Amino acid sequence: MNREYHKQYSHELGRDMESLVYGHAGQPILVFPTSMGRFFEYEDAGMIHALGGKLEAGAIQVFCVDSVDGESWYNKGVHPGARIWRHVQYERYVINEFLPHLKWKNWAPQIAVTGCSFGGYHALNFSMRHPDVVSACVTMSGSFDIKSFLDGYYDDNVYFNNPPDYLSNMSDEWFLSRYRQMKIVLGSADWDMCLDANVKMATILHGKGIPHWLDIYGDNSKHDWPLWQRMAGKYF
Repeated sequence: MNREYHKQYSHELGRDMESLVYGHAGQPILVFPTSMGRFFEYEDAGMIHALGGKLEAGAIQVFCVDSVDGESWYNKGVHPGARIWRHVQYERYVINEFLPHLKWKNWAPQIAVTGCSFGGYHALNFSMRHPDVVSACVTMSGSFDIKSFLDGYYDDNVYFNNPPDYLSNMSDEWFLSRYRQMKIVLGSADWDMCLDANVKMATILHGKGIPHWLDIYGDNSKHDWPLWQRMAGKYF
């Protein structure tokens, strides 16, 4: 299987960012890591192995981006406004610097985006904010409300990066029409600590007439990699 390591300086973030690419062709999939996870997490946790057959067949190509969660959401040493602003800079890095790198490797017109746990937040938020470049959003045990990271602080950056808030109020047909064409999967399980978050998100999407698949495993699966490995094989 083709495996490539990349390291590039990000002008948006003011530091080096690393990534890994797996596979040689196929549908490009952008992977966000879990809370404070790194770009190599997906491989270390067995997810690349779970997708090995499709990667080797050229059906998919996986791009694992790094995170800056420790500088944004989990950085309790700075003001909450600085936390959300660091996330805004991170999104600018992904859209303005990492995506051009991805498209240089893979010319597909649109990408799929995925993530497990807090990576599910990143995946859904990115997809909902940029539905013109995303054709599929697959979240696995996603957690979507980020207000708990901000100690009660709230501004426009928080609102427009908190899917339960801005999706509930969404009326812009430019966005809604693209959401309705997107493949959206909310994967969870009966013993998943994020089950309630997924049920609530499904309710919001249903209220806006946005097709989606709320897939709840009823086999006592918990919020962990063995569940997500099975999900990856199923959804991709």
